[in-house]
Amino acid sequence: MFTTRPELAGTFGMVTSTHWLASQSGMAVLEAGGNAFDAAVATGFVLQVVEPHLNGPGGDLPLILKRVDHEPEVLCGQGGAPAGATIEHFRDLGLATVPGTGLLAAAVPGSSVAWLTLLRDHGTMWPADILKYAIHYAESGHPVVERVAALISKMADYFRTYWPTSAQTWLPAPRPGQLQTNPVLARTYSRLVQESQRADTREAACDRAIRAWSEGFVAEAIDAFAKRPMMDSSGTEHTGVITGSDLANWRPSYEQPMSLSWRDNTIYKAAGWAQSPVFLETLAIMDPLLDARFGSDKNWKGFGADQIHLVVEAQKLAFADRDAWFGDAPDHQDLAGLLDPAYLASRRSLISETASLDLRPGRLNGLDPRLPDLSVVTAPVEDASSGEPTVQRDGRTKGDTCHMDVVDRWGNVVSATPSGGWLHSSPTVPDLGFCLGTRLQMVWLEPGLPSSLVPGRRPRTTLSPGMAVAQDGTVTGFGTPGGDQQDQWAMVFWLAHTLGGMNLQAAIDQPTFNIKSMISSFEPRVPEPGVVEVEGRFGADVIADLQRRGHTVTVTGDWSLSRMTAASYDPNTGVLKAGANPRGMQGYAVGR
Repeated sequence: MFTTRPELAGTFGMVTSTHWLASQSGMAVLEAGGNAFDAAVATGFVLQVVEPHLNGPGGDLPLILKRVDHEPEVLCGQGGAPAGATIEHFRDLGLATVPGTGLLAAAVPGSSVAWLTLLRDHGTMWPADILKYAIHYAESGHPVVERVAALISKMADYFRTYWPTSAQTWLPAPRPGQLQTNPVLARTYSRLVQESQRADTREAACDRAIRAWSEGFVAEAIDAFAKRPMMDSSGTEHTGVITGSDLANWRPSYEQPMSLSWRDNTIYKAAGWAQSPVFLETLAIMDPLLDARFGSDKNWKGFGADQIHLVVEAQKLAFADRDAWFGDAPDHQDLAGLLDPAYLASRRSLISETASLDLRPGRLNGLDPRLPDLSVVTAPVEDASSGEPTVQRDGRTKGDTCHMDVVDRWGNVVSATPSGGWLHSSPTVPDLGFCLGTRLQMVWLEPGLPSSLVPGRRPRTTLSPGMAVAQDGTVTGFGTPGGDQQDQWAMVFWLAHTLGGMNLQAAIDQPTFNIKSMISSFEPRVPEPGVVEVEGRFGADVIADLQRRGHTVTVTGDWSLSRMTAASYDPNTGVLKAGANPRGMQGYAVGR
């Protein structure tokens, strides 16, 4: 079985993430006696430094954790809309949608507070022990990866013209491999540590750091900076609506995940304030058809046109349900009906042997579906910073963010997908060394939708870590960056790993694909009906067969889609395993 690198196996600990320095920092924490939660926090803060184009301290974080002898639970680090973020305010500004960049799109930054909350509640170390790795790389420098250097170069003129604080932070653009520092960010982390050291206990130290962020100098700096008019992708300067009070009034929350009992596993995902239930619904729609289409590890047929067609048609149905039903509205929280056998059968019956070009949400819980009014969607102005990470000037995007999975020798497991606060998402807050996230671009300025803008509500995020617990007790954390593609790329991995019997690394290495038929979560929010992106490793016969079925096939590079990582713990043997994506030559698993 070909793999780009070995599946790691050991008995002490495993950390896998989208950057090798972050993975190794987490492993250093395990070596120092920390547990998986300590290691995850250290990994998360280092990712903010070494992948600033994909996440930052001002971003957001959903996380699934499993403690030994406990059921998995979700830690929600997705902040809500500020108190001043009302539909009326945006409409008074002449806006029909929330800009994809700038200060207006900022939700309450949740990732850093969520990391500190995880450390307080389940870690064993002090903030100083954990933050020292991020402080080191921000202060002394880290070799900048090629994609960071390219993005800064691409944004240089925009920074100089519109976002001078970003120009001060990121310019001149570094060369790939050049040491890049962020001394202001290092001081921000150091101030959190200094505040934490005034406490007598570890838990109190974490609380002091959280207060310094949410009620202290971080909140004060954000409050002051948001009052400065700044250019956004609408082509107009706007001040933000976020205030220090918004940060002070928000804290992360622990929640029960949604789950699906599927064959020999129970799969756990965040609820419908994230797109995560798409994964569960897609798998449940396909389940009765999988054996005939795919076989098993005894006669695994792999991903040919027949298999790809089934997956993408099921995904179209699940994503249509996402666009109609998912969100943080209280009267739309019950999504259990998505997994009702009768509902799944009705959805499954819509799959034919030709490609569907329509958005077809189902009638759920006795209610008719309602999709957003797409007539208000417009492309961002020319030359504006826009949308998702790895954005292109014409508005097209390639999804990316960060992901990690961590397991320790005691059987604790963490799967997390930090994102937001990208260096090109919003102007850098000069006193802090980072910028705010733009997750509010995912809400609608149309009342009455599950994902309509309402103060305090979480924007429906694309971030989607996953966890599975097998009948024998084996726990696997898995996930990928990728915006709307996350649960699609994860599905390829999951089917290859379970039905195909492939180890974690081999399943990650599989050629992959995704649809673009859903309403994009990122500006400019435009669906691309019938479009299927496939990696170039799929043969010409597969591509031709998909086209014959009515799919519009876009062939990408051979190793261009997906950023999967995965790690597992087997309580029966004590063996830990991990794998990491080779694409982009950036992600790595480490362990022993």
